[in-house]
Amino acid sequence: MQAVKARITRALPVGTEIETCDNSGAKVLRIFTVFGHKTRKRRRQEAGVGDLVMASVKRGRPEMRKQVVLAVIVRQRREYRRSNGMRIAFEDNAAVVCKDEDGNPKGTMFKGPIAKEVCDRWAPIAKLASIIV
Repeated sequence: MQAVKARITRALPVGTEIETCDNSGAKVLRIFTVFGHKTRKRRRQEAGVGDLVMASVKRGRPEMRKQVVLAVIVRQRREYRRSNGMRIAFEDNAAVVCKDEDGNPKGTMFKGPIAKEVCDRWAPIAKLASIIV
């Protein structure tokens, strides 16, 4: 028997600046594309919890700034519904930097809670997460 996949409300459109919650050296990211998201013509792509996005580093260490990185959204303020009927909303929007433009992995420690949906979908994040909500 398969579990029913949660339909997560997408709350972070392209152009959103989002904070990071890891030790990669990036502080603020700007989302410019969402992987695996198909949309209607002229509609902006949006990301939700567990989505892989491509972002540019807006603030952070000087060697990280202006780099293009892959990131996973781990928290969002907008409420979404889990498959068991429970509704979840976090205090802030946050992402975790996975890899930089050269393919090198980045952050190794995560600060704050991480959604359970992210840990189910991304195993490497689940291994490093300390608080799973």
